[in-house]
Amino acid sequence: MKERILVVDDEKDICDILQFNLENEGYIVDVANSGEEAMEMLTDVHQLIILDVMMDGISGFKMAEMLRKNENYVPIIFLTAKNTENDVLTGFSLGGDDYIAKPFSVKEVLARVRALIKRTSLIIQPADTKWKHDGLKIDITTNSVTIDDNEVSLTKKEFEILSLLAQASPKVLTRAEILSSVWGDNEYVLDRTVDVHITRLRKKLGDYANVIVNRSGFGYYLNLNDNSENE
Repeated sequence: MKERILVVDDEKDICDILQFNLENEGYIVDVANSGEEAMEMLTDVHQLIILDVMMDGISGFKMAEMLRKNENYVPIIFLTAKNTENDVLTGFSLGGDDYIAKPFSVKEVLARVRALIKRTSLIIQPADTKWKHDGLKIDITTNSVTIDDNEVSLTKKEFEILSLLAQASPKVLTRAEILSSVWGDNEYVLDRTVDVHITRLRKKLGDYANVIVNRSGFGYYLNLNDNSENE
């Protein structure tokens, strides 16, 4: 089955270039020229969004924020002329998966698309898929986290980080190891990106925030103590 991609950009020339080259690679491509149009077009069959940040009306960042709040975790590649550290961190904190600066190389875009689709489609289940720490439960088979049986709303990246730490526990994972596992080979992702996501993740875990431990100078690990049980 061919992968379906939604390209969202208010510059028609860029949409035409991306559509032509992606279709030549065998993808099915839909095009929207605004965030509003994209929100109406987006369906469950889309496996990737290439999303311009600077658009009239709903910006790319705002659209990504809306999708994640609605628990839609379709992979997003941000496409933008803005390329400062803060912009990159904003994109990733909103649940973006990759970031490409304009003007871009078509070959680079195609390579990033292939890598992201491969990374999100090839999911290898670990031997252990459920963890429990008092009232906190992590279930990789259902991609869910609950506290006292109430589901916690996490972004895709937040869940991937938490499940990665659970799988590795009690091993300490460096920021570089977390970046490599969750973001893959992405030159625009910084070590600080991990800290941003961990901070947001701890806030959502509330009373269980301290289950994620920062070992200064090394990295992070999940504290599964004697009261925890691995299922």
